[in-house]
Amino acid sequence: MLEQEGFVYKESGLGTKVLSNLILLGQHDSPVNSFAGLSAENGSDRVSSKIIKFEVAFPSADLCEKLNLDENDPVYEIIRLRLLDDEPLVIEHTYMPVSPVPALSKRILEGSIYSYLHKKLHIKFGGVFRRIKADLPDKYDRQYLGANESTPILEIEQIVWTNSGVNLEYSRSRNLYNNRSYIMVETSH
Repeated sequence: MLEQEGFVYKESGLGTKVLSNLILLGQHDSPVNSFAGLSAENGSDRVSSKIIKFEVAFPSADLCEKLNLDENDPVYEIIRLRLLDDEPLVIEHTYMPVSPVPALSKRILEGSIYSYLHKKLHIKFGGVFRRIKADLPDKYDRQYLGANESTPILEIEQIVWTNSGVNLEYSRSRNLYNNRSYIMVETSH
């Protein structure tokens, strides 16, 4: 984990070397390969959520494909404004199939969905596909993040699957271009 975050470098036969301070590392950087979630990365006492939308619906054809669902499999549709130290940070548009995630409630959504999945349902993540892109603001970005018509938005689109290969989440997380960035450290081996 220390190697993935860029603090040490390991090579067979040479040992482990502590790397110098990474001057590019910023206060609001998030590892692009993190499975922890916003609350775990920043501390649950600093992160809160405002629920904008929480409904159960039948998935669109596109969502059926992304989550490998049948059109009659209900999904949670969740839109949350995530706040860090009571300041708007990111809007999350999340879809999850109801079947593997029973009893999702507003109380859970106000905290950490990932904590509920891991600690209460004992679901383990197997992997994630992420696409990072720039976009123009939508109505939610303008209303909840304070973006104007031309403020750049950074979007993370992802599909998370369990260790048993079940697609559990399709989401799009959107933040102002200057509020959050994503980091990745690579080594030559």
